[in-house]
Amino acid sequence: MGEIVKKDVFIDSPYITLGQLLKEESIIASGGQAKWFLRETTVNVNDEPDNRRGRKLYDGDHVEVPDVGLFFIRSKQGNE
Repeated sequence: MGEIVKKDVFIDSPYITLGQLLKEESIIASGGQAKWFLRETTVNVNDEPDNRRGRKLYDGDHVEVPDVGLFFIRSKQGNE
């Protein structure tokens, strides 16, 4: 099994959806898989379970995907 990652995910819009995050981080192959992935996997957003692929993630949020890692949402706008 691979190493659990801790990673900052930089966004250049006000938010990213949970489904977009899963796709961009190559946890799922396509956005259409988000619904099925979230049905079978308990993903925590800010330490609370959430299975909504449309859940908006903002700067400062963190997402824990079991057996994958912990992802911290960061805004690019504050870092330019």
